[in-house]
Amino acid sequence: METRRQILNRAGFGMGSIALGTMLADMGLTPNAAMAEELAGNPLAPRPAHFPGTAKRVIHLFQNGGPSQIDTFDPKPELEKWDGKKLDISGLKALDQARTKGVGLASPFKFKQYGESGLPVSELFPGTAKHIDDLCVIRSMQSDIPNHEPGLLMMNTGSVQIPKPSVGSWLLYGLGSENQSLPGFVVLCPKGLPTAQSGNWRNAFLPGIYQGTYVDSQHTDPEELIANIQNKHLFHKQQRQQLSYIQKLNRSHAEAHPGSPQLEARIESLELAFRMQTEALDAFDIRKEPQGIRDMYGGNQQGQQYLLARRLVERGVRYVQVYHGAGQPWDSHAKIEDNHRRLAAESDQAIDALLTDLKQRDMLKDTLVIWGGEMGRTPTVQLPVNKNVGRDHHTNGFTVWMAGGGVKGGMAYGKTDEIGLSIVENPVHIHDFHATILHLMGFNHEALTYRYAGRDFRLTDVHGNVVKELLA
Repeated sequence: METRRQILNRAGFGMGSIALGTMLADMGLTPNAAMAEELAGNPLAPRPAHFPGTAKRVIHLFQNGGPSQIDTFDPKPELEKWDGKKLDISGLKALDQARTKGVGLASPFKFKQYGESGLPVSELFPGTAKHIDDLCVIRSMQSDIPNHEPGLLMMNTGSVQIPKPSVGSWLLYGLGSENQSLPGFVVLCPKGLPTAQSGNWRNAFLPGIYQGTYVDSQHTDPEELIANIQNKHLFHKQQRQQLSYIQKLNRSHAEAHPGSPQLEARIESLELAFRMQTEALDAFDIRKEPQGIRDMYGGNQQGQQYLLARRLVERGVRYVQVYHGAGQPWDSHAKIEDNHRRLAAESDQAIDALLTDLKQRDMLKDTLVIWGGEMGRTPTVQLPVNKNVGRDHHTNGFTVWMAGGGVKGGMAYGKTDEIGLSIVENPVHIHDFHATILHLMGFNHEALTYRYAGRDFRLTDVHGNVVKELLA
């Protein structure tokens, strides 16, 4: 099976002809309809999926570091009986045993039932709890390695062994973007990079145009968010003339060296950067929102990020990933009560506002919102036991929730045992989770492939099943 790139290279021009088509259209120089149709193969142009999906776009709220499921959306009242006592961990795998040698630690937070579904939510998330009937809470998530870097790579790319494209890159490759003047895949992470850094949004062997665009979202001024987006020394027409000359040289080089992914990525990125001047500053400027909307999201960093995410998907960006800070802020090995309370307070109002805003704009029905981290936390105290207790890493039964985009709201899927040590019902591996996301977006996860190094690769590799019980 040939890729679009291989077909274009065989025709003799590769992605250079795509960039040429974009430039001619921008300059109003397309000579006829036949040529316009021939050069319309923009790699970011919207494309149909395998079948009509219920979701058109994704906002992934990544709580990096691993929030505790026991303290947020999977209450374990039985754990109170084991508070301060040794647990029977003989049935666990060796790695899990090593991480659960401490005594039991009951949640310091109270839970309450909400909505018609009656699902319980921790006191940490009263704003999020208002939307519980829209949430599909998966309590039985599984990953492979309980460490941060492989955990983030698994959640984002489905692989910890070889570099593979991220979920956002696969979706952009499969669907294209609805806005040719903005990146189709945007990553918002303030004050630095998360663990595994740009590996979380890499394109890997996919063409470079499908890599995520990182934005340091600590800033509110769009001139700082996307610095140097405009040239203050040249008129737009002059810039176009300069870029056209540069691209002419690039196209000549591309003809002599067909199939170069680096050159293709540069040609495409230059064109996208030029087009971004017309819309990016407006899209990234949350100050243009009414004061009431800005107040609804809150004035903190998370509120600003979530509002920006809504503005981007509203303008056709396909996939927006929002990190809760750089590093691993949710990684509460100590002082879990203080840290989780602080982190939830930073994000709960913004989650409430985002879901409310999407509903009011009639966008939640086809916008898939995902909340969760790369792992969860143990039901035991992180060793050594002291007054600043925390929880260790746990990958056999953590919680992720989804909302909108065709998922079944007001339900909890999967089950962990009475104290949260292991899954006892309906495990959902990350490969299954990815297969389900692709299904919601209109793809058969086994058929969305890219040929590289002599084989067809896919997001789910040779694994994964769509969890049909999660679908509305």
